[in-house]
Amino acid sequence: MVIKDWTKVTPALSPPVLNCINKQGFKTMTPIQAAVIPLILTCKDVVAEAVTGSGKTLAFVVPLLEMLMKKAKDSPLRKDYIYAVIISPTRELATQIVKVIELFLAEPELKHLTISLLVGGRPIEMDAESMMKGAQITVCTPGRFQDLLEERKHLNLSARLKDLEFLVLDEADRLLDLGFSATLTTILQYLPRQRRTGLFSATQTKELQDLVRAGLRNPVLISVKEKSTISTPIALENFYIIVEPQDKLLVLLNFIRNRKVTKGLFFLPTCACVDYWADVLPGFLPEMKIYAIHGKMKQKRNKILEKFRAAENTILLCTDLLARGLDIPSVEWVLQWEPPTSPAALVHRAGRSARGGCAGASLLPLLPTEDSYVPFIKSNQKVELKDYKSSNDVIKITDKLKDKVLSILHDQQVKDRAIFDKGQRAFVSHIRAYSKHECNLLLQLKELPLGHIATSYGLIKLPLMPEIKDEHKKQFVGPKEAIDFNSIPYKDKQKEQSRLQKLEEYKKTGTWPSKKKKKMSQSKPWEQTKLNKLEKQDKRKKRKELKKKLNEEGKKGKKRKTVTQEELDELAADVALIKKLKKRKITAEQFDQAFDTDK
Repeated sequence: MVIKDWTKVTPALSPPVLNCINKQGFKTMTPIQAAVIPLILTCKDVVAEAVTGSGKTLAFVVPLLEMLMKKAKDSPLRKDYIYAVIISPTRELATQIVKVIELFLAEPELKHLTISLLVGGRPIEMDAESMMKGAQITVCTPGRFQDLLEERKHLNLSARLKDLEFLVLDEADRLLDLGFSATLTTILQYLPRQRRTGLFSATQTKELQDLVRAGLRNPVLISVKEKSTISTPIALENFYIIVEPQDKLLVLLNFIRNRKVTKGLFFLPTCACVDYWADVLPGFLPEMKIYAIHGKMKQKRNKILEKFRAAENTILLCTDLLARGLDIPSVEWVLQWEPPTSPAALVHRAGRSARGGCAGASLLPLLPTEDSYVPFIKSNQKVELKDYKSSNDVIKITDKLKDKVLSILHDQQVKDRAIFDKGQRAFVSHIRAYSKHECNLLLQLKELPLGHIATSYGLIKLPLMPEIKDEHKKQFVGPKEAIDFNSIPYKDKQKEQSRLQKLEEYKKTGTWPSKKKKKMSQSKPWEQTKLNKLEKQDKRKKRKELKKKLNEEGKKGKKRKTVTQEELDELAADVALIKKLKKRKITAEQFDQAFDTDK
């Protein structure tokens, strides 16, 4: 039986750490904390897998602080050295970890420890300066940490890592999903081998196992699941609802109003989708505060997150940037526009609710052609999706409501060209993202009724896309009255003035300024582009193999002809002529005559 009392951990936790744990109200240990903390304290490397929201952060923060306090008793810690490094996939998660550690460092006995946050979005000199002030505990994103390791002008970071005690890779599977495998390999080469390492994730993958072999020595594998049949917290309910593609927005709007959602996360496929709906939704939900976050925002993200945490009656529109590890209290509902590109991301999205044992729920709308996703996700990710129609909540969609919502969407775009442009980009990026689904046998682009989906976006015209066929044009429901698209203005006066100038030039020349005219034949469906890319890769591979074969045959065959002295002298004379021409010692005519170029 695993001990869940903080006071009975072996080796025993120090009073400062226990005091802070009591102040924060963590009465008992979660299963992952109970399993991992004693192992790290007894100098074991660990690989820990646990469902999202299970308390992994405390599982490495508590032993980290205990290890540093023990080391400080043996010999004083140097202010310019780094003793613990925590690597996180996103700046939001890194910032969250820093805030948790700062709660402990507020204790008088722990105030001597220094902490530094290293993330992108600011000059590297600022981070170097921050490190010089003290960074015994360093929380960072992998890209910025690698930059600082390789940058020697302002800071010799590798020299400060000689006494590193503890390395933590948080959300390690996400680190690899984001393409940080090579970066992590580089970082590990700079770190001393005599250290403890903790690798924490919600899922195990083959890539993760490769990283374990590279960075850990005889690790103890810990897998903690609350129930053998599911991979999400017990207190989390996951629902799906089958909707017609043109009604998806109406269903989600009615759902938010019927359930009176006070705090929710709304996951959208792309950054462009977030930008569009952030402009559009406030017109339908005036009583709610709508915030938006995606990966292309840099400095704004932390400020927006803080506003969202503090607000009530609010919804945060986001991409999968926020799907991992982020702890936002009191999120009631996780809403999704469509299934995520990766099946595993569904677990992480839903896990933003029901944190720390609280109740929560998620809702996934599916099109009639996507109903097979329900049994697939149950077998693939151990997530059981319940049919929302079996609940008492009835969502009614009337023709009158459809017309009203479409009218508002169309009106918003006609009044501001910026919203019209964002709608076009959002739809195109959404379809492109859909074509890249990992489970594309179930979620096939060719089965999507693109006209109906464009209607759900409230577009006033269909974008020019090779994927859109005549059948899609028939499905599309646009404005009832004809619109002169050239007359749609920008609300921003400066942008509108620039557009009008370009429009005048277009009328005169027939070519839109600053844009090259593309041939229609160059426009190809994304699926075809992907196939073409694979074909090119295959051809390139075959050429390399053929070249290698010819080289091997050449080595086995005749030896290369020996260059004669006469040929060398002739080459030297030609080089001398070229040098004279460059230095303008001879004219071009003299060079041609001497070089005998006409022959």
